[in-house]
Amino acid sequence: MRQASSLDVTGGAELRTYRTRLVAVPQRFALARRSVGAQLRLWGYDGLVDSAAMCVTELLANVHRHVSSHECGLMLQALPEGVRISVSDRSPALPVAEEEPDWHAERGRGLFLLSRTADRWGSERTPTGKEVWVVLLDPEAAPGA
Repeated sequence: MRQASSLDVTGGAELRTYRTRLVAVPQRFALARRSVGAQLRLWGYDGLVDSAAMCVTELLANVHRHVSSHECGLMLQALPEGVRISVSDRSPALPVAEEEPDWHAERGRGLFLLSRTADRWGSERTPTGKEVWVVLLDPEAAPGA
């Protein structure tokens, strides 16, 4: 897994961003989860590590299942209220979460669980494929916390 970490300053506001490129195969999911967890702890978002791990696993599993090359980009962005996690790949097909998944099927529950774990999630086409993202809000960063 090739990794890059960057700190960008834009308009006086500090934007912390972590980026890496990887091949989304199950053998690499644990390493991706550990990298994301370490970065979130470094930024002080310890309370988001477990939810982020679940979201990263699901996002990478979707790349593994639906993108023939399995290549993708993983990006974390620290936000004032939490963190945004996104995975980009070369497929233009946007994911659709089932309203109520078939709980007896082998597959098809991941996006439903992701939609229940993340505070917000979405997807959008990019010039090279698509990006699927989640936002996890940190209760410690909420107004009045």
